[in-house]
Amino acid sequence: MNKMIIGRKDIADFPDFGLKSIEVKIDSGAYSCSIDCRNVHLIEKDGQQQLEVVFLNPNRLEFKEEAFYFNDFKSKKVKSSTGHTQIRYFIKAKIVLFENTYETYFSLSKRSDMKTPVLIGRKLLNNNFVIDTKKVNLSHNFKRK
Repeated sequence: MNKMIIGRKDIADFPDFGLKSIEVKIDSGAYSCSIDCRNVHLIEKDGQQQLEVVFLNPNRLEFKEEAFYFNDFKSKKVKSSTGHTQIRYFIKAKIVLFENTYETYFSLSKRSDMKTPVLIGRKLLNNNFVIDTKKVNLSHNFKRK
């Protein structure tokens, strides 16, 4: 399988959540992917635990005040880039890059202080992409052609 070249930043779609043209940062130092969430809460619905999530931050143009509910999720300890360990929830979701849909796990974290709301890590990158750090928006530009 030929690997696509991806730059250090790009723009992707998240069809499961109706999110289009979301900025992503490519980070070969991160193992997993991460997406910005405003709210992440465990709730009980219909007698079972669900994860309630509102994606993105209200200061982003793409923000929708819409909650999504997940029956299938996991939690694990993650060490942040600052060295702090915390429990994070993970969900499986689809991301569209270069008009291809990839399904991978995303950790749900508060990234409102970061420039980009989504981080793409090695777990998705390794088998699919080669990174050229001089380039940006290759997937987005490919989509427009």
